[in-house]
Amino acid sequence: MIPIQSTIEGKQLALGTLKKALEPLGFHVGDNWEYDHAHLDYKIDDEHGDQQYIRIPFHSLGDSLEKDRALVQIGTPFLLDHQFETEVDDEGNIGAVAASVDQFKSPADRDAPFPDRYKEFGMKVIEQVEAALSQHIV
Repeated sequence: MIPIQSTIEGKQLALGTLKKALEPLGFHVGDNWEYDHAHLDYKIDDEHGDQQYIRIPFHSLGDSLEKDRALVQIGTPFLLDHQFETEVDDEGNIGAVAASVDQFKSPADRDAPFPDRYKEFGMKVIEQVEAALSQHIV
């Protein structure tokens, strides 16, 4: 994980405004959001079992994140590499109960080293984020 210094850190705005400003850039709300905190993800690449993201965390200052009117505060953006298991269980020894509960693979390494070739690109995307949000936050 590589934190990125940004002018958006600590800024507050409505969740709907945040999503509307950043979805056109390719960001989406991450799948595992909670009632009071979540993150916006931009997938950079997903080659060979690795997935590189730009992640912008945020948390609610009151309302549930189910409501676009919820006031949120933006955290520190960061670059993240998830390495996923790519091996196949040749014998398929998982069992029906386990398969119904655990359908998806977890990352083998949630904080893998981030590839140098994507660092500059990530910084440029955050500059675009700052520009997109500049008209919505003070």
